[in-house]
Amino acid sequence: MIWYASYGSNLLLERFLCYIKGGQPTGSSDVYDGCRNKSLPTKNSQITIPHELYFAHEANGWQRGGVGFIKNERDESCQTLGRMYLITEEQFIDVVRQENLDDAPLEIDFNKAKREGSLIVKDGAWYGNPLCLGEKDNSPNFTFTSQTYLDDKINSPSEAYLSTIARGIKETHGMSDKEIDAYFQGIEGMK
Repeated sequence: MIWYASYGSNLLLERFLCYIKGGQPTGSSDVYDGCRNKSLPTKNSQITIPHELYFAHEANGWQRGGVGFIKNERDESCQTLGRMYLITEEQFIDVVRQENLDDAPLEIDFNKAKREGSLIVKDGAWYGNPLCLGEKDNSPNFTFTSQTYLDDKINSPSEAYLSTIARGIKETHGMSDKEIDAYFQGIEGMK
Protein backbone atom coordinates (compact mmCIF):
# COMPACT_ATOMS: atom_id res chain seq x y z
CA MET A 1 0.00 0.00 0.00
CA ILE A 2 1.09 3.56 -0.69
CA TRP A 3 -0.31 7.00 -0.06
CA TYR A 4 -1.12 8.96 -3.20
CA ALA A 5 -0.96 12.69 -2.45
CA SER A 6 -3.14 14.75 -4.79
CA TYR A 7 -3.04 18.54 -5.14
CA GLY A 8 -5.35 19.30 -8.10
CA SER A 9 -8.81 18.11 -9.03
CA ASN A 10 -8.21 14.79 -7.23
CA LEU A 11 -8.63 16.63 -3.92
CA LEU A 12 -12.34 16.00 -4.54
CA LEU A 13 -13.16 12.39 -3.64
CA GLU A 14 -15.96 12.12 -6.23
CA ARG A 15 -13.53 13.14 -8.99
CA PHE A 16 -10.70 10.87 -7.78
CA LEU A 17 -13.02 7.87 -7.72
CA CYS A 18 -13.44 8.22 -11.51
CA TYR A 19 -9.82 7.00 -11.69
CA ILE A 20 -10.57 4.10 -9.34
CA LYS A 21 -14.02 2.95 -10.50
CA GLY A 22 -14.12 4.55 -13.95
CA GLY A 23 -16.43 7.31 -15.16
CA GLN A 24 -16.59 10.93 -16.23
CA PRO A 25 -15.80 13.68 -13.72
CA THR A 26 -18.29 16.52 -13.40
CA GLY A 27 -17.12 19.45 -15.55
CA SER A 28 -14.71 17.36 -17.66
CA SER A 29 -15.23 15.74 -21.06
CA ASP A 30 -12.74 12.94 -20.28
CA VAL A 31 -14.04 9.45 -19.48
CA TYR A 32 -11.82 6.99 -17.57
CA ASP A 33 -11.76 3.18 -17.49
CA GLY A 34 -10.76 3.08 -13.84
CA CYS A 35 -8.14 0.90 -12.19
CA ARG A 36 -7.74 -2.82 -12.70
CA ASN A 37 -8.39 -3.10 -8.96
CA LYS A 38 -11.50 -1.05 -8.27
CA SER A 39 -11.25 -1.29 -4.46
CA LEU A 40 -11.88 2.04 -2.78
CA PRO A 41 -9.04 3.78 -0.89
CA THR A 42 -8.81 2.33 2.60
CA LYS A 43 -8.05 5.73 4.17
CA ASN A 44 -7.71 9.38 3.19
CA SER A 45 -6.23 12.36 4.97
CA GLN A 46 -5.38 16.00 4.37
CA ILE A 47 -1.78 16.98 3.63
CA THR A 48 0.21 20.12 2.95
CA ILE A 49 2.80 19.54 0.24
CA PRO A 50 6.07 21.54 0.41
CA HIS A 51 6.27 22.06 -3.37
CA GLU A 52 4.99 25.10 -5.28
CA LEU A 53 1.72 24.63 -7.19
CA TYR A 54 1.14 26.20 -10.63
CA PHE A 55 -1.26 25.81 -13.57
CA ALA A 56 -0.02 24.93 -17.05
CA HIS A 57 -0.76 23.22 -20.40
CA GLU A 58 -4.12 23.16 -22.20
CA ALA A 59 -6.21 20.22 -21.03
CA ASN A 60 -8.82 19.27 -23.63
CA GLY A 61 -10.98 17.62 -20.98
CA TRP A 62 -11.06 20.84 -18.95
CA GLN A 63 -12.05 23.26 -21.75
CA ARG A 64 -8.38 23.76 -22.76
CA GLY A 65 -7.62 25.38 -19.42
CA GLY A 66 -4.47 24.82 -17.38
CA VAL A 67 -4.20 22.00 -14.87
CA GLY A 68 -2.23 21.66 -11.65
CA PHE A 69 1.45 20.76 -11.42
CA ILE A 70 3.97 21.15 -8.63
CA LYS A 71 7.59 22.13 -9.01
CA ASN A 72 10.06 19.30 -8.43
CA GLU A 73 12.13 21.18 -5.85
CA ARG A 74 11.02 20.88 -2.25
CA ASP A 75 10.37 24.32 -0.74
CA GLU A 76 9.34 24.43 2.91
CA SER A 77 7.90 27.94 2.42
CA CYS A 78 5.27 26.51 0.03
CA GLN A 79 2.03 25.18 1.44
CA THR A 80 0.21 23.39 -1.39
CA LEU A 81 -3.05 21.94 -0.10
CA GLY A 82 -3.54 18.26 -0.82
CA ARG A 83 -5.35 15.07 0.04
CA MET A 84 -3.77 11.63 0.45
CA TYR A 85 -5.45 8.35 -0.43
CA LEU A 86 -4.17 4.98 0.77
CA ILE A 87 -4.26 2.76 -2.34
CA THR A 88 -2.27 -0.14 -3.79
CA GLU A 89 0.88 0.32 -5.86
CA GLU A 90 -1.00 -1.12 -8.85
CA GLN A 91 -3.76 1.47 -8.41
CA PHE A 92 -1.20 4.28 -8.23
CA ILE A 93 0.33 3.06 -11.50
CA ASP A 94 -3.15 2.98 -13.09
CA VAL A 95 -3.89 6.51 -11.85
CA VAL A 96 -0.61 7.80 -13.36
CA ARG A 97 -1.41 6.04 -16.64
CA GLN A 98 -4.90 7.56 -16.76
CA GLU A 99 -3.61 11.03 -15.81
CA ASN A 100 -1.39 10.81 -18.87
CA LEU A 101 -4.30 9.58 -21.04
CA ASP A 102 -2.21 6.55 -21.94
CA ASP A 103 -3.26 2.93 -22.43
CA ALA A 104 0.30 1.62 -22.70
CA PRO A 105 1.63 -0.55 -19.85
CA LEU A 106 3.53 1.40 -17.23
CA GLU A 107 6.01 0.27 -14.60
CA ILE A 108 7.21 2.18 -11.57
CA ASP A 109 10.16 1.04 -9.46
CA PHE A 110 8.85 2.37 -6.15
CA ASN A 111 12.00 1.43 -4.22
CA LYS A 112 14.19 3.38 -6.66
CA ALA A 113 11.79 6.34 -6.64
CA LYS A 114 11.83 6.30 -2.85
CA ARG A 115 15.65 6.14 -2.70
CA GLU A 116 16.19 8.87 -5.31
CA GLY A 117 13.22 11.06 -4.36
CA SER A 118 11.76 10.95 -7.87
CA LEU A 119 11.82 8.84 -11.00
CA ILE A 120 10.95 9.67 -14.61
CA VAL A 121 8.64 6.83 -15.68
CA LYS A 122 7.40 8.33 -18.94
CA ASP A 123 9.65 10.81 -20.70
CA GLY A 124 7.81 13.94 -21.83
CA ALA A 125 4.49 12.94 -20.22
CA TRP A 126 2.57 15.62 -18.38
CA TYR A 127 2.63 13.55 -15.19
CA GLY A 128 5.54 11.22 -15.82
CA ASN A 129 7.55 12.01 -12.69
CA PRO A 130 6.49 10.37 -9.40
CA LEU A 131 7.90 12.21 -6.36
CA CYS A 132 8.35 10.59 -2.96
CA LEU A 133 7.13 12.97 -0.25
CA GLY A 134 8.09 10.78 2.69
CA GLU A 135 6.12 8.26 4.72
CA LYS A 136 2.95 8.05 6.80
CA ASP A 137 2.04 5.10 9.01
CA ASN A 138 4.89 3.00 7.52
CA SER A 139 3.64 3.45 3.93
CA PRO A 140 5.45 5.64 1.38
CA ASN A 141 3.78 8.84 0.21
CA PHE A 142 3.94 9.59 -3.52
CA THR A 143 2.59 12.23 -5.84
CA PHE A 144 3.43 12.97 -9.48
CA THR A 145 4.14 15.96 -11.68
CA SER A 146 6.03 16.90 -14.85
CA GLN A 147 9.75 16.20 -15.13
CA THR A 148 10.56 19.91 -15.44
CA TYR A 149 8.95 23.22 -14.50
CA LEU A 150 6.64 24.20 -17.38
CA ASP A 151 7.26 27.96 -17.30
CA ASP A 152 6.65 28.20 -21.07
CA LYS A 153 3.23 26.49 -20.73
CA ILE A 154 1.66 28.52 -17.89
CA ASN A 155 -2.11 28.73 -18.47
CA SER A 156 -5.12 29.67 -16.37
CA PRO A 157 -7.45 26.83 -15.35
CA SER A 158 -11.05 26.58 -16.53
CA GLU A 159 -13.87 27.51 -14.19
CA ALA A 160 -14.94 23.84 -13.99
CA TYR A 161 -11.44 22.69 -13.03
CA LEU A 162 -11.03 25.41 -10.42
CA SER A 163 -14.48 24.65 -9.01
CA THR A 164 -13.53 20.97 -8.65
CA ILE A 165 -10.37 21.88 -6.73
CA ALA A 166 -12.31 24.36 -4.54
CA ARG A 167 -14.90 21.69 -3.66
CA GLY A 168 -12.04 19.30 -2.84
CA ILE A 169 -10.33 21.86 -0.59
CA LYS A 170 -13.60 22.53 1.21
CA GLU A 171 -14.24 18.79 1.60
CA THR A 172 -10.70 18.00 2.79
CA HIS A 173 -9.49 21.12 4.61
CA GLY A 174 -12.81 22.71 5.61
CA MET A 175 -11.79 26.16 4.34
CA SER A 176 -14.24 28.98 3.61
CA ASP A 177 -14.80 30.40 0.11
CA LYS A 178 -12.85 33.51 1.11
CA GLU A 179 -9.88 31.43 2.31
CA ILE A 180 -9.96 29.33 -0.87
CA ASP A 181 -10.03 32.49 -3.05
CA ALA A 182 -6.99 33.84 -1.19
CA TYR A 183 -5.20 30.50 -1.69
CA PHE A 184 -5.90 30.54 -5.44
CA GLN A 185 -4.61 34.12 -5.82
CA GLY A 186 -1.13 33.00 -4.78
CA ILE A 187 -0.84 30.32 -7.48
CA GLU A 188 1.11 30.94 -10.67
CA GLY A 189 -1.17 30.74 -13.69
CA MET A 190 -4.18 32.40 -12.05
CA LYS A 191 -5.49 35.48 -13.82
